Amino acid sequence: MLTLTENADAVVTTIVGREDAGAEAGLRIQTAEGQGPNGEARFAVHVVPTPEPADVVVEGQGSRVFLEDVAADALSDKVLDAGVDEQGAVSFTILAQPA
Repeated sequence: MLTLTENADAVVTTIVGREDAGAEAGLRIQTAEGQGPNGEARFAVHVVPTPEPADVVVEGQGSRVFLEDVAADALSDKVLDAGVDEQGAVSFTILAQPA
């Protein structure tokens, strides 16, 4: 199952909190059209008030991430990391889980 780094947990908590989407809100990750430059899957993220019925819910320390079923399969052995640059732009990185 996808896991979150401490940075990702903090960033997701902040993003969802800014949206004022409610206590059950979370960040939803779903597959996006097209492929990345190396043929890898692409993903889109959105703050949503509740998960879809088929979503896999990943609970962080203070965050909730909802994975569309196809995204959940693709990310089952990955780690979600996040960072914020000097201009405040958020970037997410998908890493391999340590062995």
